[in-house]
Amino acid sequence: MKQEKNRKRVAFLQLFCIFFLLIAFVLTSSMALFMTYLHEATQIDFTAQNIGAAATVTFGNVFMLSLICAAVDLLRRKITVERPVKRIIDGAQKVMDGDLSTRIAPLRGVEPGFNVIIDYFNRMVQELSGMETLRTDFIANVSHELKTPLAVIQNYGTMLQQSNLSEEDRKDYARTVTNASQRLASLITNILKLNKLENQQIYPKKERFDLGEQLCECLLGFENAWEAKNLEIETDMEDGVTVESDPELLSLVWNNLFSNAVKFTEEGGTVGLKLHKESGHAVVEVSDTGCGISPEVGAHIFEKFYQGDTSHATQGNGLGLALVKRVVDIIGGEIGVNSELGKGSTFTVKIKAV
Repeated sequence: MKQEKNRKRVAFLQLFCIFFLLIAFVLTSSMALFMTYLHEATQIDFTAQNIGAAATVTFGNVFMLSLICAAVDLLRRKITVERPVKRIIDGAQKVMDGDLSTRIAPLRGVEPGFNVIIDYFNRMVQELSGMETLRTDFIANVSHELKTPLAVIQNYGTMLQQSNLSEEDRKDYARTVTNASQRLASLITNILKLNKLENQQIYPKKERFDLGEQLCECLLGFENAWEAKNLEIETDMEDGVTVESDPELLSLVWNNLFSNAVKFTEEGGTVGLKLHKESGHAVVEVSDTGCGISPEVGAHIFEKFYQGDTSHATQGNGLGLALVKRVVDIIGGEIGVNSELGKGSTFTVKIKAV
């Protein structure tokens, strides 16, 4: 506190000296010119006594004007500079202490630049607050998702140690442990991918390729899955649709969409794939005749760990569509969904064609 007072005194004295020198120069020059003109015009001789008296009055005027100007400027600086700076510092200190609800109200009578800084500060804190909420939710969801397969592995691993197990039960338990470990590995892989995507540690490596060929390759990767459920595959593919993008990242999109379409379509249903060119964009539609999505669920399907159909929760970890959305955003595309409960869903992806 004492250092702050000394700093203010020094600042005031510096300001006073600046104004004193400035006003002294201006008044002295003005008086000298005036007296020279008066002497030449009236031929009046100025005595030393008169000049001394005039100098004393002039010095007094200079001193008072300097004091007034310094005080006025100090008050102006306190209102227009120090006040907003203190507000911003106090707000930043609260944020550093962990209070992300801190907001700074706009100030009147200050330099416009300070309100711009305050506006950006409030936006920054709002973004930090949102990121903190997402981080907390993410950790909570990760903990829950990790516990489930670990509990399965632990329980069935314990049951496998029983000496009186039949060969059929042993195989069944071992299969359950394998599935749970695969789900755990998939969860960790997707978390790492999503983390890299969200932190922009993965950069698209663009190359030109035929999108139709890539879609067919990805779809054929699920041949065993759709044959096991006796699904009908309908395709309508326009030839020669070429894009310039990252094929590895795009394969994540198609694999997740095809996986969901097969997973949520009941036995004997239909999975559709369409590709056409429209207004300089390649439009891909992946449809199914599955359970469909309600409007309430549809508003959240691209959020991490969100699973609208809990009956299929053991087959996924709620990260697939979050990955899809992030990849589509990175490559500068668009994704949307049109769905109706009990009738199925259609996911539409638009990316720039060449």
